[in-house]
Amino acid sequence: MIISFQNQKGGVGKTTLSINVAAALALTGLRVLIVDSDPQGSVRDWASVREDTPPFHIIGMDRPTIHRDLPAMTENYDHIIIDAPPRVSELARSAILASDCVVIPVQPSPYDVWAAKEIVAIINEAAVFKENIKSVFVINRKITNTAIGREVKDALQVYNLPVLDAQVCQRVLFAESAATGKTIFEVDPLSQAAMEIQTLTNEILKKYD
Repeated sequence: MIISFQNQKGGVGKTTLSINVAAALALTGLRVLIVDSDPQGSVRDWASVREDTPPFHIIGMDRPTIHRDLPAMTENYDHIIIDAPPRVSELARSAILASDCVVIPVQPSPYDVWAAKEIVAIINEAAVFKENIKSVFVINRKITNTAIGREVKDALQVYNLPVLDAQVCQRVLFAESAATGKTIFEVDPLSQAAMEIQTLTNEILKKYD
């Protein structure tokens, strides 16, 4: 399955989710590839500070031909994760068209709910050309012990897209692991952060694989 993490709003955690969901999949022995389609190369930067080889393969593909070029690679991998660029562009559209499932991270804030309008519109446009594409919201960077995650989930209903039950909270471990080019499973596999990513991964696979 090809899963892309998409949102035209920067800072919502696309790269963090891409890396750690890929790690969760790789831990089960699956062959996983991350396509870094962000011209800023955040996933590639993450890999460059590692001391060893990442638990999955990484390539850069930041041209609007992803939907044309990626299918040739699918037979070599069980799952492909696309870390999409942080703005609406032909590159983002190409990544959507290449995907089987588009996951839209949204922070629990009204600004993120409003900003989701653009990416939802692009996904709806892409569905004209790829009818079986699936798209879902995931609430990311939720502040622990607050009700705002539930409120945002209700607010997102206006877009008529599913909102995953799994939610990922704002945790220091995500930043600490990224700083050393590690996944959260390598730093603390029994942490709340690791459990949240595993729950998210399981839900995506169960509902959309």
